[in-house]
Amino acid sequence: MRKLVGAALAVLLVAAVATLFVLDRRSGSADAAAGPVTTLRGVIGSEKEPFFDDPRVREALAAHGLAVEVDTAGSRQIATDVDLDGYDFAFPSSAPAAQRIAEGAGGASVSSPFWSPMVVATHRPVVELLARNGAASPGPTGAWHLDLSAYLRMVREGTRWSDLEGAAQLYDSPRAVLITSTDVRTSNSAAMYLAGAAWVLNGGGVVTTAGQQEAVLPELSHLFLAQGFSAASSEEPFEDYLSQGAGAVPMVMAYEAQFVGEAAREGGSRLGEDAVLAYPSPTIASKHVLVALDPGADRLADLLSTDPVLTALAVEHGFRTGDGTALGAVAAQHGVAVEQSLTDVADPPSFEVLESLIDAVAARYGT
Repeated sequence: MRKLVGAALAVLLVAAVATLFVLDRRSGSADAAAGPVTTLRGVIGSEKEPFFDDPRVREALAAHGLAVEVDTAGSRQIATDVDLDGYDFAFPSSAPAAQRIAEGAGGASVSSPFWSPMVVATHRPVVELLARNGAASPGPTGAWHLDLSAYLRMVREGTRWSDLEGAAQLYDSPRAVLITSTDVRTSNSAAMYLAGAAWVLNGGGVVTTAGQQEAVLPELSHLFLAQGFSAASSEEPFEDYLSQGAGAVPMVMAYEAQFVGEAAREGGSRLGEDAVLAYPSPTIASKHVLVALDPGADRLADLLSTDPVLTALAVEHGFRTGDGTALGAVAAQHGVAVEQSLTDVADPPSFEVLESLIDAVAARYGT
């Protein structure tokens, strides 16, 4: 009997080894059929990390023989501080920053596969209180708009939420009326906030001269210094908005893509029932510009702009693409009112002027 059992076990062992051999051969054949995979390394703004981490995006890129590995940094950091040696591409959220990176890389090719306007993520009682006091209004699509000039006047006058008419019924907080942003010294979303505010404070025009910079600097500085601590990248204050509510974060500067992407998030949105997206008037369009530091990254740039699967996934993550109607459809599906066409949009200053303003604000942090 023991001999029979031993023989049977031997047969089973041989069969198992043969099966593993066949499976291994099949796996090797499948890998060979898939072709070689090119791995690209990039440094990106943090707001694009969920897109590149999406398994569906990875699968779509793999179908074209690409694997993408990313590190994150603030867009200004990418342009000024990050050592780009060893990276195949840089993908900041700022056209001026991308311009500086391309110039430093000897005229590397650039493309903008998607973009996102700046918005204020807020709460319905807060925006209704601002509307009652002449600083906000709903647009024809139902999307809200924050009058940046009226808001800056409130900040200039040191207005607190409890000072506003109707605060007792809507949002009776002793906090100062102030948008939470990232650190202007490191992050593009804060730099875009600064650019929009500078446009308004400069009488509705791009800041170009040293005299104009000096004139707007005091109020610009207050917008950031009065916040106290600010996070280095755009994900952190938006996460605080999602988790802490109106009591701690009544308004936060964000990308439209963050808000819409959260609404459409797989597994369920964390947006509260009173979450509201409001466009600053004027807003600033943040262009996500891919700088191909290596020729191999040109293929990635082309795919992000033209591949229907990847462009559809970009829209699902809240980005605007070449299809002008796609984002509105996704937003409506998830109950978010957005403006299909934005007309009140300010232009950012040149990279040099923006850097000069940021450096001037940064110098005041220590005084």
